[in-house]
Amino acid sequence: MLARPNPAVYVIEDAHWIDSTSESLLADFLSVVPRSRSLVLITFRPEYGGALSRPPGAQTIALAPLDDAETVGLVAELLGPHPSVDALVTHIAERASGNPFFAEELVRDLVGRGVLAGERGSYTSADEAAELDVPATLQAVIAARIDRLETSAKLTLNAAAVIGMRFDEALLAAVADDPNVATLVRAEIVDPVTFTPRAEYAFRHPLIRTVAYRSQLKSARAQLHRRLAAALQARDPDSMDENAALIAEHLEAAGDLPEAFGWHMRAGGWLTFRDVNAARLSWLRARQVADRLPADYTSREGMRIAPRALLCGSAFRVGGAVDEDGFEELRRLAGAADDKMSLALAMAGHVMSLVFHARYRESSQLANELTGLLDSFDDAGLAVGLLSEVITAKLANGEVVEALRLAQRTIDITGGDAHLGDFIIESPLTVAKMFRATARMCLGANGWKSDMDQATTLCRENVPLGRAVLLFWRYGYGVSAGAIRPDAAAVRETAEVLELAKLTGDNLSLESGRFLHGFVLAQQDGPDRGRGLGLLATARDAAIQHRTAAVFVPLADIEFAKEKARTGDLDEAIQLLGTVIEHAIAAGGMDSHGAAVEALVELLLERGTREDVRAAKASTERLAAAPTEPGFVVYDIALLRLRALLALAQGDEAAYRDLRARYRARAIELGFEGHIDMAAAMP
Repeated sequence: MLARPNPAVYVIEDAHWIDSTSESLLADFLSVVPRSRSLVLITFRPEYGGALSRPPGAQTIALAPLDDAETVGLVAELLGPHPSVDALVTHIAERASGNPFFAEELVRDLVGRGVLAGERGSYTSADEAAELDVPATLQAVIAARIDRLETSAKLTLNAAAVIGMRFDEALLAAVADDPNVATLVRAEIVDPVTFTPRAEYAFRHPLIRTVAYRSQLKSARAQLHRRLAAALQARDPDSMDENAALIAEHLEAAGDLPEAFGWHMRAGGWLTFRDVNAARLSWLRARQVADRLPADYTSREGMRIAPRALLCGSAFRVGGAVDEDGFEELRRLAGAADDKMSLALAMAGHVMSLVFHARYRESSQLANELTGLLDSFDDAGLAVGLLSEVITAKLANGEVVEALRLAQRTIDITGGDAHLGDFIIESPLTVAKMFRATARMCLGANGWKSDMDQATTLCRENVPLGRAVLLFWRYGYGVSAGAIRPDAAAVRETAEVLELAKLTGDNLSLESGRFLHGFVLAQQDGPDRGRGLGLLATARDAAIQHRTAAVFVPLADIEFAKEKARTGDLDEAIQLLGTVIEHAIAAGGMDSHGAAVEALVELLLERGTREDVRAAKASTERLAAAPTEPGFVVYDIALLRLRALLALAQGDEAAYRDLRARYRARAIELGFEGHIDMAAAMP
């Protein structure tokens, strides 16, 4: 080596595998390297600490993981540009966690399983949602690292793997006897992440934790899960609701299914108004656990029904196809078990799903059945909690008198308790007061405005999550009906509602918040209107995509039609409004028919042909003939205005002045702010 005239590079790979004799030989060899024209490159894992890790004059280069962008870039280069592999790029990058070898092996595994077809850099996938398992190559590499650990470290690793990707020292000590974390840190299997107020650690890589978890005997692993569940309950009794989902997960992994079921249900109850998606996940897990119970288990049928009822009862908050919310299955199960209470709970949620999908007549019919069920119970909390859904259906279907009666009944039952019965909808008392105010507005009852102001104040106090949904009746329906003025206060209030809705985690609240703020902004002049239309478009698209609130679509389309007219496209605006009206008539209810007819008549008269005037008159009379309850003033006052405009267009000055005067007087009498403003603007 010393006599060699040309430079040379010697590579010693994977020194952590070396035997002692070879290590001694190579260590002697390295002693002459500084006197030669040679370079030696040695690679080894961090846990190796032998003689080759510290030769004299050596420079150590620690290879850090790739960052997220680099990992994605590597995986994208491995897979290629075909659209079918787009989802896998992110999925593989997440699992690889910056380790290029792991990324390559995960790709090879998918090729070997037939998930990927083609060649490196130009793969296609027939299954974008393919499961990523730990390939045998990685399993062997990681298992070998674990095998070299001393016994105490292995036992500690097993316990840590059961706890999760991140664990604290105190919880580890409750599960493992005499834990040996220091060895795991030295081996760079886990890393310390915090030191105060208590030491916490995290696995260096998720695949290490996966292999450590799966390599354990099932019985031993179940025992660790059982000990961990007990430790979680014991260490912080005041936080057991908050930890219920985690406790349930460990009990389920331990095979203690009945106990796991109870904790899953407890977790769902605690999460209902904190994160509805997480709550539904807990109920889904509870349903799966119940279905796995032996057929002869005593309480199996009741346990199968309970989570299904809650899933169905809350389905309207997250969207989806109304006929796929599980109601028919629940109805069969509850009927067989004569479980009327669970049936009522599920039925209430299904009623709400029908309402938000603009199937008003169906929702009202089912609400009648639900009312009959509730009358058979002697449970004030249940009645209050589920009457809210009945009132929603009745009000949306235009049955205002019945909605007012039921709202007052709910208020009376609560006795002022704002949270009695709030297991599906927050604060049924607040909901009932908003519905009472809306019904009184529709009937022109004195004091409706102060009633609505009080309900709005209660929303701020008692309905943090469903506030956007509930305030639809004030800022969505109230504004479109001409009763509420879309002023600066409305802009501020709906902006606040939107910001709050962004924190809720459920699609319905977020889309309601976007719709409300966008709808109010769309009534303004200048750039605010443009921002409002943008929010309305986002809310409309999301409502269709998530299948949450079809009720928003026609009101948004009315604003889009008005904007088309403003930009000179009267023909398309009129066509769009005609479509809205036909859909509104087919759906029933009272959410958009009147507002769409008002907008259509105005635009027809603006275009002004003889046929347009005849069409405007026909649309007006069609609205007048729409079935409404006696005393329903929302259409009555709109018809006064439309008939005044028709008289003006037809040159009948006397009729116009008479109708205008009556319209102004009626708007003032009712206190309908929007109509007061429109009456004042009439020539």
